[in-house]
Amino acid sequence: MTKSLRSHRCGDINESLIDQTITVSGWAHRRRDHGGVIFIDLRDASGLLQVVVDPDAKDAFALADTVRNEHVLCVTARVRARPEGTINPDLPTGMVEVYATELTVLNRSEPIPFQLDEDDVSESVRLKYRYLDLRREKLQKIFRLRSGVTKYFRDFLEANEFVDIETPILTKSTPEGARDYLVPSRVHAGEFFALPQSPQIFKQLLMVAGFERYYQIARCFRDEDLRADRQPEFTQLDIETSFMSEDEIMDMMESMMRDLFKQKIGVDLPAEFPRMSYADAIEQYGIDRPDLRIPLTLISVTDLMKGVEFKVFANPANADDGRVAALRVPGGNSKLSRKEIDNYTDFVGNYGARGLAYIKVNDLSAGREGLQSPIVKNLPDDVLADVMQRVGAQDGDLVFFGADKAKVVNDSLAALRVKLGTDLQMIEQKWAPMWVVDFPMFEKDEGSGRWTSLHHPFTAPKADQVGQLESNPGSVLSRAYDMVLNGTELGGGSIRIHQTDVQAQAFKALGIDDEEAREKFGFLLDALKYGAPPHGGIAFGIDRIVAMMAEVDSIRDVIAFPKTQKASCLLTDAPSGVDKTQLRDLHIRLSPSAQAQQAAESD
Repeated sequence: MTKSLRSHRCGDINESLIDQTITVSGWAHRRRDHGGVIFIDLRDASGLLQVVVDPDAKDAFALADTVRNEHVLCVTARVRARPEGTINPDLPTGMVEVYATELTVLNRSEPIPFQLDEDDVSESVRLKYRYLDLRREKLQKIFRLRSGVTKYFRDFLEANEFVDIETPILTKSTPEGARDYLVPSRVHAGEFFALPQSPQIFKQLLMVAGFERYYQIARCFRDEDLRADRQPEFTQLDIETSFMSEDEIMDMMESMMRDLFKQKIGVDLPAEFPRMSYADAIEQYGIDRPDLRIPLTLISVTDLMKGVEFKVFANPANADDGRVAALRVPGGNSKLSRKEIDNYTDFVGNYGARGLAYIKVNDLSAGREGLQSPIVKNLPDDVLADVMQRVGAQDGDLVFFGADKAKVVNDSLAALRVKLGTDLQMIEQKWAPMWVVDFPMFEKDEGSGRWTSLHHPFTAPKADQVGQLESNPGSVLSRAYDMVLNGTELGGGSIRIHQTDVQAQAFKALGIDDEEAREKFGFLLDALKYGAPPHGGIAFGIDRIVAMMAEVDSIRDVIAFPKTQKASCLLTDAPSGVDKTQLRDLHIRLSPSAQAQQAAESD
């Protein structure tokens, strides 16, 4: 009969087992030799347990003398209370230790490239040896949290009669915003599958199919430039419903998110998430996902600058696509030095701003003489007074200004607002959820001048604005909604177009003619003809949600085997070249430049 490798888990050993003989298995987390008695902290997924190996157990002691960190051990031992003065209150098992009678080395470990309790290991080393990195207690907790989050979502949605349905991974390339990852077909020469950016069209087809409530924890793929909250492959909670309004969908999702945060990390989110229009978010915060924890707001002064002679302000104030906006920092005079202001000027340069004007408010009652700035001399007294009144300036404040194209002003001041709020410790609460609603349906692409979808081309317009799709697409608002938490978009959704004629009008507004629409979306247009119900949904980024709950800066810390910012895997060395036979089977031949790059990377 094969001997059992475990009767108990390490983390479950406590005073109730004193004087019992148990068998535990795990990794040697740490080994210490104290005057002839060897102590081994044995670690498994449940926690740490102190193993004592005494010279009286000769065979076990001799073997324990050879044990090194990360050796895999099986220990049979008797549980006893720790001697007085050796209790460790920081460990769940800290009241007891186990006295080894048998010890088996199940596998030895070579010296590992870093110690698991080191904090300054480079990310490249961690990702190369990710299977070791994942042994860290912090990451173990994160992935147990992640598992709990996905289980919660399943339980909540199943309880609300949603059906879990898988959609294809190999699908058709359709324009959804980012680049597709393409998969060449061996059978169909010169043709390609695409990996899904989202299950969007398929979940709409499931509504046509009559399921009414669908969900899926879906893998999605986007070939786009990466950052801390983006990966080429990611996981989203995908949801679609029939016969529900946007208010009903948002209310249900709020309830789900409130319960999730309460159950998993003990956080009470507000009983009702505030809602803000896209227009107000851009006007007041410069961004469609504002961080409401920070009290600073942008204040437009464009109208006040139209008549001034100072061209730095006047030119954008009089341009159709220009904006002049102010950002008041209460008490900023004493809080920020000239060097720090210069550093913020460099910072906004990263967002296209060519400078950062400012005014120090020393004494409002003194008028112009009480204001300190290189730009004060360029502005009339009445304009200065109107600006100070509009921004609500008080003595001791510092007022920053952005003047440029509206996009540059919004991007730069939105980023500056968050940086100032963080640097000056102005964050007023830990969690600030909200909804952003009433998005424009379309936006102009600066390069081509064509209309593009702000969300995706299947988003429904406001019911009373359908007639403007052809005559004035820029004025049409969509039935879209984004959930935002602390300046991060957790999820986005919308009511979808469920009528063929309306979908055709939306395509035309995007410059997609009937022939192209038929080629790319014919199967969807056909499906909408057969009694498609009114429907809508939402998708949440699970990686982002878990990263926020675990309070880590990058979603790479909540993905078991993530890619680097260059979309490569240091563990498996992917992507990598393939042999010529595979390429030939796929009807692919590398260009000379690709061959040269491949050769250079292999050297």
